[in-house]
Amino acid sequence: MRREKAGILPGLTLILAAAVPAWYLGRMLPLIGGPVLGILLGMLLAFWQRPGIFDRGINFVSKQGLQLAIILLGFEMNLYHVLTVSRQSLLLVLFTLSAVFATAMLVGCRLRLSANIRTLIGVGTAICGGSAIAATAPVIKADDREVAYAISTIFFFNILAVFIFPPLGHLLQMSDQGFGIWAGTAINDTSSVVAAGYAFGDEAGSLATIVKLARSLMIVPVTLALALLFAKKRDTGGHYRLAEVFPWFVLGFLAASVVNTSGFVPLGVAQNLAGTGKFVIVMALTAIGLKTDLQKMFNYGLKPILLGLACSVSVALTSLSIQYIFKLW
Repeated sequence: MRREKAGILPGLTLILAAAVPAWYLGRMLPLIGGPVLGILLGMLLAFWQRPGIFDRGINFVSKQGLQLAIILLGFEMNLYHVLTVSRQSLLLVLFTLSAVFATAMLVGCRLRLSANIRTLIGVGTAICGGSAIAATAPVIKADDREVAYAISTIFFFNILAVFIFPPLGHLLQMSDQGFGIWAGTAINDTSSVVAAGYAFGDEAGSLATIVKLARSLMIVPVTLALALLFAKKRDTGGHYRLAEVFPWFVLGFLAASVVNTSGFVPLGVAQNLAGTGKFVIVMALTAIGLKTDLQKMFNYGLKPILLGLACSVSVALTSLSIQYIFKLW
């Protein structure tokens, strides 16, 4: 045990040296966020030809850290708030999920991107950005380069959405309710949803946040479905054991959500646990950045960006179309 801790400690120390400033800078620049800054700082440090003593800790945090972070994030999920979302909003979430996954598959195949890249950009766009990518990566066994590319792509369209959505909403003469539902279903990262929603109006911002909570819960069924799908693809014989492919950390996420909703844990404690989860995500993505070979990443060129654009346009237009059909705005 002592040897194991000693083996992890150097890498953990290096990660913290980058993750702590990334975390604080992310709080000062919420539209960029700590996770993106963490992976960028990690990529910069990756140019350093570091000794092998750091590798064990970096590998540990990049894998186990992501799963622990998703569990802790469950402590910010209040299921009662999610249930307040109208049936129309939940229907919208299902339509937008279907549209994005279909787009990711068709356009991604056309661009000849790997199944992992298609899946990560698809779930990142459809559900909740970096958190969805973090939850999905260990399930589909995505490598660090694929995670880094997906995070970078999602971040780019997060920033665009904050500046594009509010003016478009006013141009389309949308109500606060209509825009709140649109932002909550079509913008993938929570900070960007909040920024765009409240830029349009207070009521729109509040509704957008609630819709986003309902959308975030889709991590659970989507992750389970992907675990089974990719297990079948990896096993040509079609035989696999559910216990081996089941993403057990998702149960931890659900348990944390139930505990938080029940009020069993004091609000302050739940907020601290969720905050810890967000910091662990920054650590995990910093570790992934440290393992990323930028030269290999550039081999994909602009194809992931094109896929991200296609998915972002798909989710935005699908949400608008369904709202128009059901006269929600």
